[in-house]
Amino acid sequence: MVQKYQSPVRVYKYPFELVMAAYEKRFPTCPEIPVFLGSEILHESRSDDGAIHIIERSCKLNVDAPRLLKKIAGVEYVFFIQKNTVNWKERTLRIEAHNETFANRVVVLETCSYSVHPENEEWTCFEQSASLDIKSFFGFESTVEKIAMKQYTSNIKRGKEVIEHYLKELISQGITFIPRWAPPAVCGQKDERTPAVGHDADDVPLESGAPGTTKEQTGSSCPPVEAVSPDADKLDADYIERYLGQLTPMQESCLIRLRQWLQETHKGKIPKDEHILRFLRARDFNIDKAREMLCQSLSWRKQYQVDYILQSWRPPALLDEYYTGGWHYQDKDGRPLYILRLGQMDTKGLVKALGEESLLRHVLSINEEGQKRCEENTNIFGRPITSWTCLVDLEGLNMRHLWRPGVKALLRIIEVVEDNYPETLGRLLIVRAPRVFPVLWTLVSPFINENTRQKFLIYSGNNYQGPGGLIDYVDKDVIPDFLGGDCMCTVPEGGLVPKSLYQTEEESENSDHIRLWTETIYHSASVLRGAPHEIVVEILEGESVITWDFDILKGDVVFSLFHSKRAPETSHKEATLPSTSAAGDNMQLIDKTWVLGVDYSRVESPLVCREGESIQGSHVTRWPGFYILQWKMHGPLPCSGTSLPRVDDVLASLQVSSHKCKLIYYYEVLASKDFRGSMSSLESCNSGFSQLSGATTSSSQSHSSSHLSR
Repeated sequence: MVQKYQSPVRVYKYPFELVMAAYEKRFPTCPEIPVFLGSEILHESRSDDGAIHIIERSCKLNVDAPRLLKKIAGVEYVFFIQKNTVNWKERTLRIEAHNETFANRVVVLETCSYSVHPENEEWTCFEQSASLDIKSFFGFESTVEKIAMKQYTSNIKRGKEVIEHYLKELISQGITFIPRWAPPAVCGQKDERTPAVGHDADDVPLESGAPGTTKEQTGSSCPPVEAVSPDADKLDADYIERYLGQLTPMQESCLIRLRQWLQETHKGKIPKDEHILRFLRARDFNIDKAREMLCQSLSWRKQYQVDYILQSWRPPALLDEYYTGGWHYQDKDGRPLYILRLGQMDTKGLVKALGEESLLRHVLSINEEGQKRCEENTNIFGRPITSWTCLVDLEGLNMRHLWRPGVKALLRIIEVVEDNYPETLGRLLIVRAPRVFPVLWTLVSPFINENTRQKFLIYSGNNYQGPGGLIDYVDKDVIPDFLGGDCMCTVPEGGLVPKSLYQTEEESENSDHIRLWTETIYHSASVLRGAPHEIVVEILEGESVITWDFDILKGDVVFSLFHSKRAPETSHKEATLPSTSAAGDNMQLIDKTWVLGVDYSRVESPLVCREGESIQGSHVTRWPGFYILQWKMHGPLPCSGTSLPRVDDVLASLQVSSHKCKLIYYYEVLASKDFRGSMSSLESCNSGFSQLSGATTSSSQSHSSSHLSR
């Protein structure tokens, strides 16, 4: 398995030339990096004007590995080849390194770049990426991989510390300014690039100084366009520390790589970084597992319009009166504090009066509000706050709370929250737990993630008072009055819901079908091998616009659009109505006797859609008739008798489920005069992540008369 690393953008608040002078102090040896024993220049060259300087070095490393492993491998040291290319004109440095030792068994590739900060030309940015592929190593592949990753990550942040150390050393020597490169025709003398003394690093003149330099740094061949790529596409290390918290180098890498994948597949419609990070933490930073969980959650949010629940959901008056929960300031760590007087809540009465639907919607709105409050507190307190604290008072809990339908509703809600709001609960304080609590805990705890259970603190009786109790987590002036604090709490006291407010048996049966799961503009479909899913759109006049918006939940599919003058027939009569599309439905319309090019024609080139991708697009119709949208399972192209299938196709077919692909989709037909752009599907159905994404952008690609966007 190939291990990969991608760093965030690290910023030095010093000019590029000064950073290069500090970087050059690392050679030929660097006492600040014990693993680096020394280097030797193999090749060096310059361009005629001195703007490009290339150095190729052999670097000797002392890898901290068990003596036995070194003896088996037959080597004491490891050698790497490093090629540094500095471009003084563009002010960039590119570093490319690969291992020379055991190159046929282990492949290590590393690329680093220094460039000018896109918003401040007196600052320097640094980025780093690497990959490790262990093909074979005397049966110790796993051990070598662990050693290599441990050594690499331990030296990542050390590299920045070393540069900062040498920068301070230069400044202590009075070197605070090094003139920029200038063409020889402009500069009179070749050695004028002597560091100026007495200038503060923040007061570096903007004009160029003398040409050339005795500091023969490695420069990047990266084009300036890449250096000034927008901040929205990259993460800054200082931003991560300020808004997301302290992460290890590999955790930073996982966040950046998952974020890049989302940008490629969703084209800007991605959640905020703190939301992505929650899913990574929930899966112990396993990118594949976190990606699967996150994609399912994003599709769930999109399909059921959860993004807009804060704007659309208004709790019934009965909930305002009898639901004993509410937000109440924050805890000592700045986390928003939610108080739930569960013991005073008539869960049976609420379920009978409102049904599971309203309770579920209300809990979702609480979680959405919690995320919003976390963002606000992050800005208020100046440190990352990504979770909240819940204080649950169980006084009054009795056997009535163990009513089977109520417990069932609670388990369903817990399941939804666990799947879609991971790592949002920072701490759960349970106070005044009665004797019946262990029974409830036995029923509920198996449905709660182990990481979440570790955040539970349970106090029975009055143990929550005094040292070790609530006072350790919540300021005294915030503790509610009903728990012995000084703060008046506005959370409703609850009570029994009058039976006169209970739903009738008929209303109760209707509420069993959760409308949150069925009232959606999106439809679910299954794509089987040899059985594509197809829908038909009848166009009565030309110059109409068919728009679509779909997400691939499982497997890879191929999307196509066809036109026919004949109306296709279907055996699923009800399936012709979009509103009745059932979960996992599959419908075929194109008759097997139809001939492509005779009975129907292709009006869109096939588009391969990978698992997890979100696709939006539109097609301007040219003729009236019947347009068929088709999704079929993607597989390797059939090969001729003389050719073999490609390895990539075979691997792809093995990775995709051989049974079924799943997707959700929405389509709409607009008159051309109502069509306002290639992303009309987003405008018309409000697709996107309004609550989770700071800014929603879209990119489109034209294909003749159609527009497609991933």
